[in-house]
Amino acid sequence: MRRLPHLILLAVLVLVMMWWHRHVPSQIGPTNSVATSPADNGTASTLPAYLPPEARDTLALIAHGGPFPHSQDGVVFGNYEHLLPEQPRGYYHEYTVETPGAGNRGARRIITGGTPPDIYYYTDDHYRSFRSFKVSP
Repeated sequence: MRRLPHLILLAVLVLVMMWWHRHVPSQIGPTNSVATSPADNGTASTLPAYLPPEARDTLALIAHGGPFPHSQDGVVFGNYEHLLPEQPRGYYHEYTVETPGAGNRGARRIITGGTPPDIYYYTDDHYRSFRSFKVSP
């Protein structure tokens, strides 16, 4: 019984950390380090280690122009949060990164910049924060 207060405190700390991670936005940081992995379906041969495996599928679809699983994929991303560098409307486009087990599109997206894309951003918290990365042929 003496451990019960410690377990409650630990549970509260874990919940606070989970809340903090989901609700406190971070600004765009520098391009993150990449992990080397074999090329897959014509996508990049090096991708950041923070990208989930499903991002590779999304990048392959982007590289091939679709078809995309969601009607919202490929639409213009408005950058209403103003977290990405300011660009003319139409510069950014968004694509869904599937979330296993989600009953909807989930919160994970890849945002591309340019046509054809020359910069990529990843968000796993539905546009609260972004990480930039490059895709090399």
